[in-house]
Amino acid sequence: MSRFLQDFEKFIRDNNGRVTSIAEMTGDNLPERVEIAESNACQNIYSVSKVYCVTAVGILCDRGLLSVDETVTDILGDECPDGYDPYWESTTVDMLMRHMTGFPGGFDTDVFDASQYDPDYLKEIMLKKWTCPPDTERHYSDAGYYIISRIVNKKAGKPLFAFCWENIFLPLGFREAAWSCCPQGHAIGATALYIRTDDMIKIGGVYLNKGIYQGKRIVSEAWVNKVLERRYEFSPNGIRDSYNKGGMNGQNLLVIPSENRVVGWQGYDIHPGGPDLTKFAAEYRS
Repeated sequence: MSRFLQDFEKFIRDNNGRVTSIAEMTGDNLPERVEIAESNACQNIYSVSKVYCVTAVGILCDRGLLSVDETVTDILGDECPDGYDPYWESTTVDMLMRHMTGFPGGFDTDVFDASQYDPDYLKEIMLKKWTCPPDTERHYSDAGYYIISRIVNKKAGKPLFAFCWENIFLPLGFREAAWSCCPQGHAIGATALYIRTDDMIKIGGVYLNKGIYQGKRIVSEAWVNKVLERRYEFSPNGIRDSYNKGGMNGQNLLVIPSENRVVGWQGYDIHPGGPDLTKFAAEYRS
C-alpha cells in the first residue's frame, strides 16, 4: 500500500469519514484499493457517471460521428415527441454538458419517485416548458444527460451502456458494471452507474494521461483539453491544480496533475460537517 493510501485511510478513520473504500493510481500504474468498511463491491457513483457520458461523446466526436455543436432535435429527429418545447431546437450537445438549459427541475431519478414519470422519459423531459432560453443560465439537471444517453444511442447505433462496455469499460479492464435504465431500456446516463472504486478512478487516469490508459488511446488529447476548458463535469476545486467530479452521498473522483495522481472514494455521507477529504487528498505531497 502506498504512503498516501496509508495516510488517507488513517485520516478517514480518525475523523469518522463516512467512506466505504478508497482508491489511488499514479501515472501509468494500476489502481490500488483499500476497504474502509464492508460494502457491496459495486456501488452507485451517482453523478460521477456523467464523466463516462462525456467520454462516450468524446469518442464519437473523435470518430467524426458527432459534433458538440449539433442540436438535440437535429440528432434525435422523429424520436422527439410532438409538442416539445421549441427551445430544444437551439440546444446543442455542448449546452447539455455545461448544464446551460432552461429545463425546469433536476429530473433526479435517485431522489424522486420515477414511477410517477411517463414511461417514455424523452417525452417526460421534452414536453416540459423551459424557464429561460438555452445558453443563458446554468441549471444543473440530470435531464440533459438522459438526452445524451439517447444521443449516443442514435449516433453509435447501440445503447450507451453497450457502447461504454466496448469502448471504455473493457479497454480499462473493468471487472463488472451495471447502469440503471428507463422503462424503454436506455441508461439514465446522469447517474446510477454501479462500479468498483478502483475501476471508477481509471477514467480519471485517462484524463490525467491526455486520453491514454495503460498505453491504450481511449479518447483524443484534443477532447481531454476541451473537457477541461469547457468544464464538461470536471471542474477545478481551487486546491493546487486539482480538479474533480463529485456524486451524491459522498462519491468523488479527484485528479491531481502535479502529483501525477488520481484518487477516488465511495461511501454514504448525507450529513454535513464531515472531514474535508478533497482538501486532504489534493494538498497531499508525496
